[in-house]
Amino acid sequence: MPFVRIDAIHADEHRLEALGRAVHDALVEAIGIPDDDLFQVLTAGGPGRLFRYDPGYLGVQRDDDLVFVSITLRSGRTPQQKQALYRRIAELAAAYAGTEPRNVFVSLQENELVDWSFGEGVAQYVVNA
Repeated sequence: MPFVRIDAIHADEHRLEALGRAVHDALVEAIGIPDDDLFQVLTAGGPGRLFRYDPGYLGVQRDDDLVFVSITLRSGRTPQQKQALYRRIAELAAAYAGTEPRNVFVSLQENELVDWSFGEGVAQYVVNA
């Protein structure tokens, strides 16, 4: 049930698709989401879009190949699972899209089952909703 948003400063359709695949494959491998649980928004920089970042924050040297990955998912993963997820996203972003791991910024937002509606105004994961 993760919802993924990927924003890349410089990306064409092929790079965005590769980044989306990298994140999805990492979610399947690292935390066991179902393969068909795919909900993503993929965007690239362009006119009217502004990306701001510190190129050296926490000693990580970033450049304009930076990719922001925001994942909203149900709470309950361990710190070890989250670390494995971050590592696998960075590995697969490098393998699939040529994005250096130093340029992969990941943020997780956790919520509960009642916080999801997949359509029709219903919280499908909640019994008796």
